[in-house]
Amino acid sequence: MEEIDVPPFFLCPISLQIMKDPVTVPTGITYDRESIEKWLFSGKNETCPVTKQVISDCDLTPNLTLMRLIQSWCTLNASHGIERIPTPKPPISKAQVAKLIKDATTSSPQKIACVRKLRSIANMSDTNRRTMEAAGAVEFLASIVNDFSSSSFEKSTSDGDGFEVTTPSDEALSFLHSLQLSESGLRILTGKNGEMIQSLTNVLQNGNYESRAYAVLLLKSIFEVADPMQMINLKPQLFTEIVQVLRDQISHQASKAALKLLVSLCPWGRNRIRAVEAHAVSVLIDLLLDSKEKRACEMALTVLDLLCKCAEGRAELLSHGAGVAVVSKKILRVSQAASEKAVRILLSVSKFSATSSVVQEMLQIGVVAKLCLVLQMDCGSKTKEKAREVLKLHARAWKNSPCIPANLLSFYPD
Repeated sequence: MEEIDVPPFFLCPISLQIMKDPVTVPTGITYDRESIEKWLFSGKNETCPVTKQVISDCDLTPNLTLMRLIQSWCTLNASHGIERIPTPKPPISKAQVAKLIKDATTSSPQKIACVRKLRSIANMSDTNRRTMEAAGAVEFLASIVNDFSSSSFEKSTSDGDGFEVTTPSDEALSFLHSLQLSESGLRILTGKNGEMIQSLTNVLQNGNYESRAYAVLLLKSIFEVADPMQMINLKPQLFTEIVQVLRDQISHQASKAALKLLVSLCPWGRNRIRAVEAHAVSVLIDLLLDSKEKRACEMALTVLDLLCKCAEGRAELLSHGAGVAVVSKKILRVSQAASEKAVRILLSVSKFSATSSVVQEMLQIGVVAKLCLVLQMDCGSKTKEKAREVLKLHARAWKNSPCIPANLLSFYPD
């Protein structure tokens, strides 16, 4: 294609590409719809990129005159290899969304058809997704999940040829996840006395692997905006199912979301007990034994650190044959953040659960030697400070022990 000069006002100020769907924001600046939507919605910015004025919750007005000029210019330069930009489809309106939802009957096929239609429209643009939020689509999808996640949970079935037939709940969960809800959209899901949280717990307990993955991903997002009172009044069953997702290793994404969920929920003492009772400690230890992925190890150690703040969590760690050993092994092998969390866990054990047998075990499996090594490595002042504290706590039992290599013994704190 022959290189020709493009009129500068045809170019989007953000992407510097020819605009395919020019829209004007309230500041009077015109952008390509895809670029400004990505700026406002995906990037969570609230200002005009050019003027820096606040334009949150603004309407994007199609610049039809500029669109016609661009199309005419494309036609005039067709001989140079320029293809005419097609006229963009207008975004959906709130009234159109409301009508689609209203026309969906109570039958499963009709609900599935409606959800799929909404999904195809949402995939066209971020504006369509935000319009759906404002027009009640989130409430509609949540009601489907609530209806099909009750005590008479409707599982996916197979047709005569052996292919799995999806349920409205499966479709709604998948679509809710793909909508990438805004904070206000997520807050809709936290309402009604935690009904959606209970429904998602039921999905985790009874759903297929795909629905369970979407459920844990949605829960992670919901609890990022949830009220603290909701987070401390959760049922034990939720923790059981979150831990089960980790145990089953449904997918890398689901496991990561489950770990993030536990990180969000376990600062509260009541939740720590529930997580421990759900056998989270042993599952996390097994994960640390198997996983070499940096972020997964960091999050697992973060959750273990939280759980070891309670006596029940420390008891579970110590009762696991590999508990203390695997925590020690991760020091200086994963990342600085992982080392700090691991040393914090050992400090909790040393301060509050260090029986004579535990103190002896920490010496024999190399924990004390590893902490001496920490003092001579560049691993952060906080980590060194905590390692020094652990070593000082039991200096009488550990210092000058033949279990500590001579080259490390000189680093033992006075």
